[in-house]
Amino acid sequence: MKNFLIWAILVGAIGYGGAKFYLHSEVSDAMDMAVLMMSPYANVEYDGVGSTLSGELTVEGLRIRIDGYTDDLTIDRIGIDTPSFLSLISLSNLSKTGPDGLPEQIGFLIEGMRIPANADYYKDFYEFSLVAQDAENADSAAAECTGRYGFSPAALTALGYEDQIMSMYMSVRDDDSRFSFDMQIRMDDMWDMDASVALAGNMVAEMMKGASSQPRLSNMHIEFTDRSLNGRVLKYCEQRGLTAVETMRAQIETFEFYGDLYGIEFDQYMIDPYKEFLAGKSTLIITAAPLNPVAFSQIDLYKPSDVPALLNLAAIAR
Repeated sequence: MKNFLIWAILVGAIGYGGAKFYLHSEVSDAMDMAVLMMSPYANVEYDGVGSTLSGELTVEGLRIRIDGYTDDLTIDRIGIDTPSFLSLISLSNLSKTGPDGLPEQIGFLIEGMRIPANADYYKDFYEFSLVAQDAENADSAAAECTGRYGFSPAALTALGYEDQIMSMYMSVRDDDSRFSFDMQIRMDDMWDMDASVALAGNMVAEMMKGASSQPRLSNMHIEFTDRSLNGRVLKYCEQRGLTAVETMRAQIETFEFYGDLYGIEFDQYMIDPYKEFLAGKSTLIITAAPLNPVAFSQIDLYKPSDVPALLNLAAIAR
């Protein structure tokens, strides 16, 4: 019996080691091909591939230099998370099985993506985003210090951020009648966001529809936690000549601006908790629970002032 256990452990270890070697080899080959395909546009280097028995597969130590720029974008780890190591192995046959071969739950992760505030590519990205948003008075004190169109390199520096360091985890779960997305985003010493969104229908069926897919929102829960950004913004806006009242007004206008982008006119049930959040409460919670699932493509058919009721939007600060 003792010998049997020893042999069973050895065979299992050899099998796991072989599977892991195969998996890492497959991913390394795929990464090398991706690096080759990206070579006209970016120089990509990475330290290696890692995996765990719990079902995580990562590419580690990425350094990316976009063609025409001199500053690097670095990422500590990027990869996927599945229910088990066997799920990872089954993903290697996805080209044969199609979407039906996807596990019921799969996660995607990015850890330690670092973007220096003064990176040359970030400067161009910010300028491009201003054009894409048809930004008006982007250089005004109110717009710049509150980040209405995103924070400029100069604003980030003034706020005390030499780097923007972001980590993200997103998982997708498919059930019989709905599929859900759970996401956690961490911006070091800035803010955290935890979000859960449930959509009606079947994920694979929606994927098969392609561009004709019309996902319908069943419910949503978002928690946004301040990690020092609000205080920094208040101080920076004061340096730019705004009073505390003017700063809050500018932040409310920024909040309303983002609502307008999605065809939503926030009511006082949304504005008042946001004011409390800005005034010192650390967490803002926003929920949506429509009586019936609502297709995102149909929201613009309603008056913006009617959308909060349509989605049953609510917010609290704590």
